[in-house]
Amino acid sequence: MSLAGSRLLFSLVFLVGALASWAAFNLQTGGGLESCSLWSVQRLLLLALGGVNLLAVIQGPGRVGRAVYWGLNLLLGLLGVVTAGRHVLLQNIPSEQLLACLPDMSFMLRQLSWWQALKLTFMGTSDCAEVTWTLLDMSLPEWSLLFFVIMLIFSGYRLWRQLRGARKAVALP
Repeated sequence: MSLAGSRLLFSLVFLVGALASWAAFNLQTGGGLESCSLWSVQRLLLLALGGVNLLAVIQGPGRVGRAVYWGLNLLLGLLGVVTAGRHVLLQNIPSEQLLACLPDMSFMLRQLSWWQALKLTFMGTSDCAEVTWTLLDMSLPEWSLLFFVIMLIFSGYRLWRQLRGARKAVALP
């Protein structure tokens, strides 16, 4: 794929990620939604996805660089699927079976190792189990899961195409 074509794809992924981040931010600030720690991790992954793609647009990478960026997108998509999937799972568990509350993420990161904070975050709390907002009968974590699944599939496809094209280029005399 040409440099212009890859920049366009990275731009589109950046714009979609930025739009999703903007919507999440507005729902939290304007809509009064309280965010649980899992939702914070999902927003962080959205921002990282946007940042990676913005960097790819600015850099305009060559063949190897495009493969690296699509690989990073694939990794971020996978992490997003795991995080959003866990959040959706927690929403289907009765809240009385979950922890009552956790301190906020910044406090946990100051007091605990990042691994311990992440483990506590993924255990989930009753506030992560609450469905406080829906659109078309899907909760925010379900929308997030859908977004990350699409990003995972798209990035995997683009990485596969990039690697397949590189293999063909090496095989040709």
